[in-house]
Parts: sequence; structure tokens; C-alpha cells
Amino acid sequence: MDVHRRPLVDRTLPLLAKGYAWLPDRMRESAGPVVRTRLLGRPTLAVRGPEAVRLFYDEARVRRHGAVPAPVLDTLFGQGAVHTLDGADHRARKELFLPLLDPGRVAALTEHVGTAWDDAVRTWHKRSRVVLFDEAAVVLTRGVCRWAGLPPDIDAGALSRDLIAMVDGFATPGPRRARARRARSRQEARLARLIEDVRSEAVTAPEGSVLDRVRRHRDLPGETLDARTAAVELLNVLRPTAAVSWFVAFGAHALHRRPAHRERLRSGDRAFATAFAHEVRRFYPFAPFLGGRTVTDVTWCGESVPAGGILLLDVYGQNHDEKLWGDPYTFRPERFLARPPERDELVPQGGGDPAVGHRCPGERITVGLLESLATRLARLEYTVPDQDLAIPLRRIPTRPRSGFAVTGVRAA
Repeated sequence: MDVHRRPLVDRTLPLLAKGYAWLPDRMRESAGPVVRTRLLGRPTLAVRGPEAVRLFYDEARVRRHGAVPAPVLDTLFGQGAVHTLDGADHRARKELFLPLLDPGRVAALTEHVGTAWDDAVRTWHKRSRVVLFDEAAVVLTRGVCRWAGLPPDIDAGALSRDLIAMVDGFATPGPRRARARRARSRQEARLARLIEDVRSEAVTAPEGSVLDRVRRHRDLPGETLDARTAAVELLNVLRPTAAVSWFVAFGAHALHRRPAHRERLRSGDRAFATAFAHEVRRFYPFAPFLGGRTVTDVTWCGESVPAGGILLLDVYGQNHDEKLWGDPYTFRPERFLARPPERDELVPQGGGDPAVGHRCPGERITVGLLESLATRLARLEYTVPDQDLAIPLRRIPTRPRSGFAVTGVRAA
């Protein structure tokens, strides 16, 4: 097939203008699960569906090295992060993270965050207004710092603001990106100094903690990480945990719009809490798509992209695909009570096998934290004052504009 049969117009600017709707709109125009276009000057193929997920995570055809744009590395992931590696190097680096998925460790993190939430809630009744997005970020940061073995004098408030800035500014040029780059530079420098202090035994890292694992980890061929790269990977534990604040705000939004779910969460129905967490992650927008670089010429559903091109996985579109979900724009946790999601169907944090591929290894942590905090949120009494609860799809990453403010908070 002649991959140059039609001229490809670069669509980077329309993507920036339309946000989450850009790729699903193009998919509707194409009337199929594939779109051929051009981004950042490169020929691009966008795909959707469980089979497309398996294509996207096939390392023989798609790689990550060189696929992540520099502005995303400088804000979200960090230079030299696990996200930029492939093959044996990626698997060796991922060994740093996989033990964190042990059910006992996930439960311990959930307990730390739950304790931090409960401590914070005891002070909220004294305040005239609480913005749940901001408060959840501090709670999550405080909990993950304790769990990770960081020194107790860490300023969780300042750190949470930097972690949130890194996520908030990765996809948008201008002031948000500038704040994100400053935040990353500041925290990488601070955590690199901490790594050096731990290695020199000026600071103690609890044995087996995340901090201990990061300072000891060895890449291929057996070399320890330099302090800056170790700081990058430590941030790749702290940052995505703080980013669960997006889902907490979305969960509050869902409970406000559909209050009938509150009683079932309050009752302690664990299966429903899991289903609620999955539906929040499916229904609300977070990652619009994921990108990789093609190793060989790739053809999908009759459309092709040459080696060195871009392959996009339409995350937001797949999570709202009528063929998969039936009623994709209805918030309905019960869909996940009937059966758990298949691995490559629900992909808010990527697809494939997290043990060997690029799927986010923290997905189990995200679900566990959201189960716990959504249940705690449902058990609070509060008033939702007039505010702008719109979730603009042009903004990436988006959230309720007000951050979801509440007043008169008290325990149920």
C-alpha cells in the first residue's frame, strides 16, 4: 500500500485547540477505529480497540524511546525515566516498581493515605470552604511520603503543589508548562540531594521502603542509578499518587450528580467501591491518548504508517466507545459489577501487561486509593455551594473548574 497516497496535513494545532475531543471527532469522521494524520511533523496512525491495544504494546513494532516529546519529559515523566526505555532495559528498570504492587504494600499505602484523610477531615469543619482537589492532593502526598520512607520533615503542602504542577502543565504551552518545569527542576534537585544523603548514611531510609529501593536499584548491566535519575524515579512514585486527586474530584462530581450512589458506598460494599472507581476512571477524562514510535512499517485496518512514524492509542475514545460500553456517556458503576473489565478494554492508564509492558504499574494503587477515598467521601456530610463545576474538554488534563468546593463539612 502506498503510504503517501494522500497528503497529510499536520494536526498539532487543532489537537491543542480541541483537546480531548480532537481524536474521537477524527475517529467519527473516519467511520472506523483508525485515523491517518500527521503530528509534530511526523506521519501518524491513531488506533482504538482491544486488538489495537495489543498492537500498541507490541515492542517488535512500537517503541517508547524517542516517542515522548521533550516538553512531556521535562514536566511529567523526567529525563531518563522508565517511560523512555524499551526491551531489557525497560524490564530491568521496572523491577524497581513491580514489588510495590504487592497487595500488602498497596494496602499499607491505602492505610497511610486514609489516615492522612481522616486527620485532615477533623480540621475541615473549622473552615468556611474546602476545595477537595487541593486537599486531596495534600492528603495523598502526605500519605505517600510516609509510605515511601521520606523524612518526616518533608513539607507535604509545598511538595503536593509541585507534583500537581508537573501533571497540570505537561500538555499545554505557556505559564502552566513553565510552572511544571520549575516544579520538576526544584523537586529533582531536592530529592537527588536526599538520595545522596541516604547513600552517604547522613539520612536513614527505612529498609525495604521506596526510598531504600530507589537508592539501591541497579540497571543493566548492574550499575546503580545516578542521583538525578533516582530522583526522577522516586518522583514517578510520588507524582502519580498525588495525581489521584483528579479522580477524587471527579468522584465528588459523580456523587453530586448522582447522589444515589452515596448510600451504597457508605454501606462498605467493597465490590461497588471497586466498580465505582473503575467507572470514574472510564467516564471522566484524564489521559487523551498515548504515543509510541513505529519500529517497522505498520498497517492497521487498511491504513499505514512508515517506520519512524507515530502510533497513537485513543485512550479517551476507547473508554467512550459505544461498541465496548453500550451507553458510554452514562455514569453507571453497575456495568463493572456484571463483570470486571478486560485487561485491554478499560485503558485509562494504558493497556497490556504491567509486569512486562509499559502499562502503568501504579494502576492497582490508583484503584485502591480511589476505592478508599470515594467511600470516605460518601460518608461525609457537606454542602456544595454555587460554583463552576464544568469540566472543559479543551483543557488537558481537565478537572472541575472550581476544584469542587464544599462547605459545612462534618462526619456522617
